[in-house]
Amino acid sequence: MSRVFIVMGSDSDWPKVKAAAETIKKFEVSYVARVLSAHRTPAALEEALKEAEDSGVEVFIAAAGQAAHLAGVVASHTTKPVIGLPIANGALAGQDSLYSTVMMPPGVPVATVGIDNSTNAALLALQILAVADKGLANQLKKHRLDMGDKVKAKDAKIQKDLP
Repeated sequence: MSRVFIVMGSDSDWPKVKAAAETIKKFEVSYVARVLSAHRTPAALEEALKEAEDSGVEVFIAAAGQAAHLAGVVASHTTKPVIGLPIANGALAGQDSLYSTVMMPPGVPVATVGIDNSTNAALLALQILAVADKGLANQLKKHRLDMGDKVKAKDAKIQKDLP
């Protein structure tokens, strides 16, 4: 059973989405990643979402560029948390993706992370799972402490190098 379902509208999104998969894998959480289009393969998307729900998926990450309706379509088919990941491509460099992902109508929420920020999408998915998973919550706490230690080490190096 996969706990996180990552869906992207095009395989061209994968280079920007891959960090989400790597982050989730680092925390040893099961996931699946698929290419399914809200516009070009709506029936296949609907079937995959039904299968994901039936198999126990707990959180969805939907990555898309340009019109970026994917997260909204996913959210319309589930009551599980959906995280929208706007992808930068096209003339507006991801701003169109951001607005179409974040501006959902009342009643169909989509959490949205920054443009191309797949690491934060993964970490948010993990935090959602950690509400009911103490072991994962502890891993996330350690991850935060480790990030803080790296900043402290960088500060110490700068302080040492001051004239």
